[in-house]
Amino acid sequence: MRPRARTWIWVTVLVSIFCGGPVALLAWGAMAFSEAGEAQPVDCADAMRWAQATLPKSAVEPRCTTASWLDTQVTADFRMPRHEAAQWLAGTYPGTEPGKPQFCDHDLCLNVQYDGEAEPDGPVAVDVRVTYEGESALVHLLAFDT
Repeated sequence: MRPRARTWIWVTVLVSIFCGGPVALLAWGAMAFSEAGEAQPVDCADAMRWAQATLPKSAVEPRCTTASWLDTQVTADFRMPRHEAAQWLAGTYPGTEPGKPQFCDHDLCLNVQYDGEAEPDGPVAVDVRVTYEGESALVHLLAFDT
């Protein structure tokens, strides 16, 4: 006796579900994993708040990104007047002294370690590098958690 056409349709559907489902799930997982940790643009106010800082009112051309996978990393790049940079750093991270450490190739550097003093979902460290360019300063801020 020969199977009817409906039987073959149901067999095809069941084989597709049982074999195609896991393959589709693996393909989706591989695609999602390849995008993990990729930097995405984010609102600078949110990025700076997470870094426990504020964007200076005189900031020009702010660009902020966030990337996360096992940890979260936030970057902020902006320009500001040169004469305000050291004062902004001292006011933003009180109790720290911006300077030019030996290991820094920039005009001003600041590294803040929180050691459990930060917000529960905040960064464990913030690294700020300032490069003077004429009358302006290019600020690069990197904040991350573990």
